[in-house]
Amino acid sequence: MSVPALLTAQTKTSKTMKVAVWDTYVTKKDGTIMHFDIIAPSDMKDTAVIYNYGKAFLKSKGQEGQPLTAKECRFCHIETVKPNWQAAIEKSGYFIYEMENCN
Repeated sequence: MSVPALLTAQTKTSKTMKVAVWDTYVTKKDGTIMHFDIIAPSDMKDTAVIYNYGKAFLKSKGQEGQPLTAKECRFCHIETVKPNWQAAIEKSGYFIYEMENCN
């Protein structure tokens, strides 16, 4: 079963999805700091997968190749999924919450 299909099945069987928030700060090519959170299901513990989510986001912003490791991205906390995050998580496995300098 694919990750999105598995997440959809889990969401339908549980009332509220718990998500992990990974606080991420990446130095952009222009030297400014991009701050965003990677939101993923709380049972996703594989940091390589989390970092790949962040790298896909960086690529979408023209920042591919910038380092994204444990130095830039750290687990922060667990919380209940917000409605606007859930559809993205069900589709792609994660949601990016843009905070600073993400354009």
